[in-house]
Amino acid sequence: MNKLTIDQIDLAGKRVFIRVDFNVPITDAGLIREETRIVAALPTIRLALKKGGRVIIASHFGRPEGKVMPEYSLRPMADRLAQLLGQAVPLAPDCVGAEVERLVDALQPGEILMLENVRFQPGETKNDPQLADAFARLADVVVNDAFGAAHRAHASNVGIAQRVSPAVAGLLMAAEIDYFNKAVRHPQHPVTAILGGSKVSTKIAVIDSLLDKVDQILIGGAMAFTFFKARGYTVGTSLVEDEMLDVARHAEAKAREKGVVLLLPVDVVIAQSRQAETTQIVPVEEIPEGWMGLDIGPETVRLFDHALQSAKTIVWNGPLGLFEKPAFAHGTLALADCVARSTALSIAGGGDTDAALRQAGVAERISFISTGGGAFMEWLEGKELPGITVLTEA
Repeated sequence: MNKLTIDQIDLAGKRVFIRVDFNVPITDAGLIREETRIVAALPTIRLALKKGGRVIIASHFGRPEGKVMPEYSLRPMADRLAQLLGQAVPLAPDCVGAEVERLVDALQPGEILMLENVRFQPGETKNDPQLADAFARLADVVVNDAFGAAHRAHASNVGIAQRVSPAVAGLLMAAEIDYFNKAVRHPQHPVTAILGGSKVSTKIAVIDSLLDKVDQILIGGAMAFTFFKARGYTVGTSLVEDEMLDVARHAEAKAREKGVVLLLPVDVVIAQSRQAETTQIVPVEEIPEGWMGLDIGPETVRLFDHALQSAKTIVWNGPLGLFEKPAFAHGTLALADCVARSTALSIAGGGDTDAALRQAGVAERISFISTGGGAFMEWLEGKELPGITVLTEA
């Protein structure tokens, strides 16, 4: 998966179309609430400007579904990018069309223009050929730095790259590819995967794929209770997917067959509702009726910490409890600290995992935090990502 990258090509005087992922949370007042994805794209944008490129920035934001909706304008992102770069970042009135082409043609080397939300165009998510042609007319070089959208074959990341050569990876995309290769495709063993979240159904393809690649899997979050019920435990009112019980049994059987250690929690923090302030810690076999499991307990943290100590590579996706609520955050935050203390190569992905690591104050001590949620999940499932596959080979 050796793709050509932005630092390997000449950009002087060229129109450099950079697809970024500025789909960031915004307050009701239109202020950016969390800017990790914008900051992560800065090295690529700065390099393109430094190399004398005439830079065009394209991104989606929200789901306007092909209609112009002012609340989904990229104006806040253009203003913030201008502050971070220390230079003007005008926002085009649209992302394609005669006026946009005029603004692009007027760009001087070292100048930048941001296109309006690509999802204002109904053809974007359909990879419409005419829209892809219109994007292609804006570019001499395509740079894809939007890993968070790499699992989607859209006009502004795949369609344009099929029409403009070279189409290369940005520095962030290159880092995503590099760390994924190190952690999943060609890892140092032993490899430990940590999987959390609420549903087995959303993670079973990941579990199935990882069973061929890892030495142990630590499972937490609400999906653990589907495994417990499959073992015949009573789980009270804990979240369970009854239709996935056979799937959970099959996953445990496959892990045994392959010699992969599959660890489930041994104790849990329970409450009578997600809003309850009264909690108890009980062994997983002793959850009473009317109570639900909402976090892993301290014995599980110790068990998982011990398991991590032998790891050379750690891959983490999904929180291990309802970490948004302080009463049920301890397990996830404690495990985040365990991963941060490890000497293993550690890669984490998914918005909730990223948020948990930042909440724990250990994000800087994780080897790499992916900027893609859905894209990271599909990669773990072993799928090819069209936004990467289409890029020019090195």
